[in-house]
Formats: sequence, C-alpha cells, structure tokens
Amino acid sequence: MIKPNKTLSATVLTLGFLFLYIPIVSLVVFSFNESKLVTVWAGFSLKWYGALLQDDELLGAAWLSLKIGLMTACASVVIGTWAGFVLARMGRFRGFTLFTGMINAPLVIPEVIQGISLLLLFVALEQMLGWPKGRGIFTIWIGHVMLCVSYVAIIVQSRVKELNRSLEEAALDLGATPLKVFFLITLPLISQALMSGWLLSFTLSIDDLVLSAFLSGPGSTTLPLVVFSRVRLGLNPEMNALATIFISAVTIGVIAVNQWMTARERKRTRDMQQAFAAADAEPAPAPAAVARRSLDAARA
Repeated sequence: MIKPNKTLSATVLTLGFLFLYIPIVSLVVFSFNESKLVTVWAGFSLKWYGALLQDDELLGAAWLSLKIGLMTACASVVIGTWAGFVLARMGRFRGFTLFTGMINAPLVIPEVIQGISLLLLFVALEQMLGWPKGRGIFTIWIGHVMLCVSYVAIIVQSRVKELNRSLEEAALDLGATPLKVFFLITLPLISQALMSGWLLSFTLSIDDLVLSAFLSGPGSTTLPLVVFSRVRLGLNPEMNALATIFISAVTIGVIAVNQWMTARERKRTRDMQQAFAAADAEPAPAPAAVARRSLDAARA
C-alpha cells in the first residue's frame, strides 16, 4: 500500500488556499489604501469608507440586492423544502421523472438561456395580461428563486434520506398527525440543511449577474450590475471598501450561525442521552413512556 506523502499533501493544500484567499486578503488590504490607484499602496486611510457613504448609487444597489437576496432565500427554502421532502419520501409516483427533471433543470441549463426564457415569458405575459408591468425587483426575485430552489431541494433531499424515522414513527404512534410530526419533529431534525440552503440561496442571489441583467429594468439595478459596469471603466477603491464590509458581515454571520447550530445539536444530544439514561434507571417502564421522553428530548 502506497503511503501518502505528507509534505507534498501539505504543500498542495497550502498552495490551493493561497490561490483562493490571497486575492480576498489583498482586496481587504487595499480598501484602506490612501491612493486612488488600487494597485499602488500610498498609506493607511479610511477615506474610501467615507466616500462609500456618499455614493448613493452603490448603496442603493447594495440595499436592493440585500432585499432580493433575503426574499429569495426565504422563498427558496419554503419551496425547496417541500420539493426535497417529496423527492425523498414520496417514492416513484406518476410524473416523478418529470418532477425530478424540472427540479434539476436550473442546475444544468446555462443562466443565459434561463434569463432569455424568463425575459420572453414576462414580455409575452405583459402583452397578453398586462402583468408584470415592466421588469424590476419582482421579476428578478422570480428568476433568483427559480435558480435557488434546485440547490435547496437537493440539500434537503439528501438530509431527509439520512433521517432516522424512529422518532417520527414514535410521534405517530402517540397520536400526532403527520402535519404536526413534520413541523415539530422533521423540521427541527433537518434545521441544519435548511440553514445551509438559506445561506447558499442568499449567496447565489447576491452574486447573480446574468439573470439580473436580463430581468432588471430602470430603477432596479442590483449591486453586481453596478460593480460590473464600473469595473469596465476602471477599478474603484469604493468597491473594495464595500466588498470588505460584505466579507466581514458574511464571515461574522457564518461563524455565529455555526456556533448556534453546534450548541443546539449538543443540547439535543445531551437531552436525548439524559432521557435514555433515565429510562434505563427506571424499572421496566412502559414503551409508550420511553417513546414520549425521546420525543420530548427531540423537540427540545
């Protein structure tokens, strides 16, 4: 058996991380640059952050992208959770292949094709029904949801397939309805997958350029569109400052969510261990009582 070369593995891993993170670190560093030339260091300064606060176009585009990203993430999690649960639990029903293909289609169809298709659809609907009146935040939101639902559905589907169904069956045996079991048992057990899907959808929406370019209209220019138009004319230190703020906010948010989810998982595991330990200490409890305690621990 060939043993892996630890030195070679560490070198390749280090080079890979440097390739990924050196551009991000340099962007953060040059956001504090005194010079307007983003590639020439002229001293430490916070003036570009002050200039950013006076840039109404960039701030307006950033705020619009945040609103669309939040709406897209919430809608994608709701629809994607339903789709992933159906794919994981409903078996092969009539139309299963078509349903699966529709869920996975946005993953393989180029965004340019999706953008053109949606644009033609909205134009035809406006001509026939008078809705939607032009392109704007609503049409961008629909396009982003269409793209992000596929990612959420795949994440939820894989998590639901790995679930231990004993807790759900115990809740059903104790008289809970399937709908109550779904909201009180299944959803808490797949909460990490839901949070992952929400964060991924939010990131994809904030970062999307192609769909936004086709579906945006006057007064609905998102941040990627503004950044792309300005970069074509030359690099701007204000965008470095804005990117640094986004990186800091996302980093803090991811760390906070990860700590919260880890603490919840540890608490749930500890409560279940205590419930089973108490059940072992009692003299031959009824099976329904054990199931009820396990169910209460899972809910906590």
